[in-house]
Amino acid sequence: MIARLALLSLMAAPAFAQDADIGRAHFYTHCATCHGLEGKGDGPMAGVLTIPPTNLTELTIQNGGVFPLARVVQRIDGRDPLVAHGSPMPVFGDFFERSFDVPMKTQAGQPILTSQPVVDLVAYLLELQRIEQD
Repeated sequence: MIARLALLSLMAAPAFAQDADIGRAHFYTHCATCHGLEGKGDGPMAGVLTIPPTNLTELTIQNGGVFPLARVVQRIDGRDPLVAHGSPMPVFGDFFERSFDVPMKTQAGQPILTSQPVVDLVAYLLELQRIEQD
């Protein structure tokens, strides 16, 4: 568990405070309908989507052991839209897209600007990450 926490802290060194509890609430409100309560892509709306929702617990595993922070941030805040649903993925609109004023650091140390709700949601997504395949 300590190794997992150390790994997760290295993956995203935010410039602003992250709050995974707030992120969990955002996830349950805005994401669980498609991604499921545990983030495994098995939410009640998953069956009606053209492209099945991503298993969010495996983002790090599927990216060679590195959490794809920039890609995740841009997918959530609408800069990298997923139009498989007939509209961009963030069907919750302005809540995550409203501003780009909070910096986060990618693994390479590059800053990426987003909103505080996205920062908090990413903190929760980091907690969901499995570091080994079953």
